[in-house]
Amino acid sequence: MIKNLNILMLVLAMISVLSLTAQQDAQYTQWMFNKLSLNPGYAVSSDHACGSALHRSQWVGLEGAPVSQSLNIRVPFTGKNVGVGLSINHDKIGPTNSWTVSGIYAYRFDFGNNRHLGVGLQGTVRSYRVNYTETLTIQSGDGSIPTTNETRTIPNFGAGLYYYTPKFFIGLSAPHLLQGDLSFFNDGSNNTDFSREETHAFLMAGAVFDLNDVLKLKPSLLFKYVKDAPFDADLHASLIFYDTFWAGLTYRLGGIANSPGESLDIVLQLQLSRAIRLGFAYDFTLSKVRDYSDGTFEVVLDYCLNPGNDRLTNPRFF
Repeated sequence: MIKNLNILMLVLAMISVLSLTAQQDAQYTQWMFNKLSLNPGYAVSSDHACGSALHRSQWVGLEGAPVSQSLNIRVPFTGKNVGVGLSINHDKIGPTNSWTVSGIYAYRFDFGNNRHLGVGLQGTVRSYRVNYTETLTIQSGDGSIPTTNETRTIPNFGAGLYYYTPKFFIGLSAPHLLQGDLSFFNDGSNNTDFSREETHAFLMAGAVFDLNDVLKLKPSLLFKYVKDAPFDADLHASLIFYDTFWAGLTYRLGGIANSPGESLDIVLQLQLSRAIRLGFAYDFTLSKVRDYSDGTFEVVLDYCLNPGNDRLTNPRFF
């Protein structure tokens, strides 16, 4: 009985996400340390090569719930104000399995006084697979549902702007501009109204304020827009102790209708050295899905090649 309820809740959640809101890209609570997945302009935000790896398990305990991974690498060519990047994202929900690989090029405009604007472009290839052998049909022998694995390869491109200073950033991006066909019909008809990639737009911003010699406040926000989808946003604030330990809360709007929001999230970050940062997040689900799962967790590891000593004289807030 419990298993059936879990499956039912998952189906309802997937319907609300994919059909009603049309949101398909994976979401990350620690997006502020995973910006390259959202904005190609971020590729020139550092003078050193950096990489990050993130894992997210959503709605733990719910069969077929989303599991996502993200790997991002960015390499600047400082003398030419050019940066290149590679973003690999994996997302699995029930019988669906998606791999997205993006190659990124960005150019940085310098305005003096440590003010910069990164303009980025990316080319993307997505491999989208559905394992229909993991599904159960209501009516046996339904010919409209395949009985084997089906895969589509979908090209796309995106663009982004990322303006930043040592104390502030704001970015606007659309990682996937084309509406690719996600259906598996081979009858030659146009099926993009049935199943397609939707254009996602992201507006992000954040700042750092010195409260005293020990403590800093770092608020940030992320607005997400998809056509015909409800308003969605992450509102976050962290306290930073001795430029080493970060403790923050995120309130995520959205979720199922009539819920107080999607989640309330705890975010903890530890600057292990000048080059390495480790992060953990846990989402307390606010919608009715919380009755059938044990919440959501994320871990992220961020590393930057940083020549010189290992003192935290210039930590990377953004």
